[in-house]
Amino acid sequence: MDNREVVVLAARVGELAEMRRVLLATAESCTGGLVAGALTAVAGSSAWFVGGVVAYANAVKEQLLGVSPAILAAHGAVSAPCVEAMVVGVCRLLGASAALAVSGIAGPGGGSIAKPVGLVWIAWWLAGRSVVRSFYFSGDRAAVRYAATTAALVGLIELLQDSR
Repeated sequence: MDNREVVVLAARVGELAEMRRVLLATAESCTGGLVAGALTAVAGSSAWFVGGVVAYANAVKEQLLGVSPAILAAHGAVSAPCVEAMVVGVCRLLGASAALAVSGIAGPGGGSIAKPVGLVWIAWWLAGRSVVRSFYFSGDRAAVRYAATTAALVGLIELLQDSR
């Protein structure tokens, strides 16, 4: 991944967030704060980015973000129901009006036939509307994490543009 691409995407998120007057938050698992890091690298981001939660452990997903233990038991942390609960939870926790959540298997281990390394789920939320998508990214751990970061920012841009 080209770091310049992430910088450009994060700056575009900032422009749209300011224009829409939304406050953004992130809930990240496999990206470990890379999305929040990209957003806070934008000068002036404190005007539209309220914060993020790195919810790597399931206990953090449950206790901070309000993900139901039943969701984790039935679907696992890398699932549509989990990221949807994470995105709603981070909005509630941080008082954001828009957010994204990421959970995936970056590797090199931890994958299975049903959930291979490179599987990433991302949820975006804005004004009561959520969008959830799955992705499969190839490459090593760093490549998967950066591809997920890029996809998260692109999806946020699309959501902010589409809801004007």
